[in-house]
Amino acid sequence: MEFGSQEPLGQTFCKISHEILCKCCDEGSLHARTMFLFDLLGNYKWGAKVALVLTSFVASYGELRLLMQQYSSSPLAISVAMLKKLPADSSPLKPRFKALSLLVNAIVDVTKCIIKFEKLPLSHVELDDETKAVTKSQIYIAVYWIIRGILICSSQITDPTAMKSEQYSDSTIIASWELLSLVYQLRSIYSDLRQQVEVCHQQTETKLYQKLLDIFKETQVDNQEVLRLLFALRDDLPLKDCSSQAKLGVSDLKNKVVILMISKPELLSIEGSLFLVQQTHNHPHKKNAEDSYRIVWVPIPVSNQWTDAEETIFEYLSNSLPWFSIRQPWLLNSAVVKFIKEAWNYKNEPVMVVLDSQGTVTNSNAIDLLFIWGPKAYPFSASREEELLQEQNWTLQFMMDEIDPLLTKWVEEGRNICIYGSDSIDWIVEFTAKMEIIKSAGVQLEMVYVGKRNSSQQDMRNISATVSYKKLSSALPPMKTHFFWLRLESIRRSKLRLRKPANSSDNVLDEASALLDADDNDKNWAVIGRGSDSMMQDIVRLEGPDLTECLNKFPKWGENVGELGFLGALRHALEPSVLPEPCGHFDVTLPGKEQGEGGVVCGKCKHPMKKFVVYK
Repeated sequence: MEFGSQEPLGQTFCKISHEILCKCCDEGSLHARTMFLFDLLGNYKWGAKVALVLTSFVASYGELRLLMQQYSSSPLAISVAMLKKLPADSSPLKPRFKALSLLVNAIVDVTKCIIKFEKLPLSHVELDDETKAVTKSQIYIAVYWIIRGILICSSQITDPTAMKSEQYSDSTIIASWELLSLVYQLRSIYSDLRQQVEVCHQQTETKLYQKLLDIFKETQVDNQEVLRLLFALRDDLPLKDCSSQAKLGVSDLKNKVVILMISKPELLSIEGSLFLVQQTHNHPHKKNAEDSYRIVWVPIPVSNQWTDAEETIFEYLSNSLPWFSIRQPWLLNSAVVKFIKEAWNYKNEPVMVVLDSQGTVTNSNAIDLLFIWGPKAYPFSASREEELLQEQNWTLQFMMDEIDPLLTKWVEEGRNICIYGSDSIDWIVEFTAKMEIIKSAGVQLEMVYVGKRNSSQQDMRNISATVSYKKLSSALPPMKTHFFWLRLESIRRSKLRLRKPANSSDNVLDEASALLDADDNDKNWAVIGRGSDSMMQDIVRLEGPDLTECLNKFPKWGENVGELGFLGALRHALEPSVLPEPCGHFDVTLPGKEQGEGGVVCGKCKHPMKKFVVYK
């Protein structure tokens, strides 16, 4: 809570306690003592005034409540009561204690109402003049009666003469009625103030939402005002570094691209979360843009209120992730949550909104962009995404990227690689046996099993273990198998979102969709291609019976491997009509670059290219 006095808080607290607990009712009128406390607390906010007075009183009240609860069963409670000169029989005082309890509850309710008003983001949005004037007037009156009520309660507790147990005495009845009268008055004040604070709440929510809409339409000098409006309405240090648990302010994000990872408290699936960590924190290109951007996790609960389970999972994940996070996401203003849901189209599915260094939204959802390219996509704008997709061909390097180090090495070395998927171990045994026949004919070929997207974890582990145990081929570990399919899904989503006109062809979209559809339809499939050699962008995809039929005919089309290379021969066997006469196309290959098995195949006519050496 923010206070506004230069005097040490402990000293102020002692003065308040002395005034409340050490003076009897006859030492000055209640009004004079109440006004004295007003003067003493003059530099504090109204919520702080009542909080300090209530805190000073609550220790003695709590002691009395504890004694009353244990009086009949605890010898210690009886001894303490005797020292305080409390009556042995407290039953005649029960009406007074009941009235005291009701009064304290009423005081607490009004205090909460005042604090709720002071938590409104009034430094960012202005209330209407009339609303402000009416609310402040009601708060002034409420604070006066709270302090007066606490003084009355304190006198009832600390004055031994007020605790005489004269059964059915007039003083007990009068004291109870006096307390109940004050309860009624505070309840009336609470009812009016609660309605007025709700009016203020609705007004600030409406104005704050409109201000958020407006600020994202304006050009800002930097991202600070935008981030303060989103996250720092109630907390000057609203962020934390999940790795170090250090508290951070929005100033730590100044001059950086900020990616807001908006999701449920559960974040993504386990596989999705780990893949996102790999593509951001553990990516080989991370250092190229490491200091230029930050990811900030913004968890939003499914309902309007956080549950205990959601808070628990948030605390666990926010202590494990390598990014920044909102430190207390339950403190996010409801207008901010509404803005995120409506303006940024958040519907309980993860989105990653990118803000540039000026706080302008440059990409409404960059999650697929990061899944595909990681830090290479910096600054993660929609235009950068479109640029990358337009430049990208369908190659093995693009399919696999950095998912597995060994596979990445094979791709970089330009090897022939066969990637295949199935959930039938019998088909896998048959398929790998046919591929071994091809390899025994001198074809250098690496094989990798990538599982099936919708298989259970157990099935995937069993099949991968069998493939590895029988040495049928290499196999991606189950987690990296998930990464492979998540990447393909992201490629398709990204392409569909930024797709060209419907009548234009898109080889990347077609191939990614074909693999996902084959997997959905339980088809056995294989993709065969060459690694990163820029002249060998062709990839051959085979599915179901076509795959089996083609492999059975290898003795026939395998005769062309020497002339066309393995990929060229395979493509010619599948589509003999697409191999026209040799063309006059030429390419320049730099010295030191290996051509690999079968030489270089022309990207246009698919014939092997003749090699000439040019000296300079």
